[in-house]
Amino acid sequence: MSAFVISKRDNGNYKFTFASRKGKTIFTSIACREKTDCEKIIETIQGELDSFTFRKARTGSGKYFFRITRGGFVLATSRKFSTELMLQKGIDQFLKYVPEAETLDFSLNEDVFAEVEEEE
Repeated sequence: MSAFVISKRDNGNYKFTFASRKGKTIFTSIACREKTDCEKIIETIQGELDSFTFRKARTGSGKYFFRITRGGFVLATSRKFSTELMLQKGIDQFLKYVPEAETLDFSLNEDVFAEVEEEE
C-alpha cells in the first residue's frame, strides 16, 4: 500500500513524502513548521485532489519532474525521472493510490531503527 510518511528535518521543520506501493519516493513536500501543517496538506490532497495541479518540468541535465501546486503555490516536488513516460507513470501512481494511502508518522521516533541489545 502507498503511504504518506511524515518526518522531521534536521532544522526542526517537518516534511512528508509520498511513497509508492514498492516503497519508492514519488515526491517530497515543502518544509512545514508544524506537523499539523503536514497533516492538513495530506488531508486536503486526499479529499480535494481535483483542486491540485501538476506542473511538469525538466532539469538542466534533461531529467523530468513535476510539482504539485494549488492556487499557484508549490506544495511538493517529485523525484527525478529519466523519461517523460516514467514521469507520467509517477503521476498516474500518485493519482491512483493517494485516496487510500495511509499516513505514517516518523517525526517523533528519532531512533526508528535503534540498536537492539542482544541477550546472552
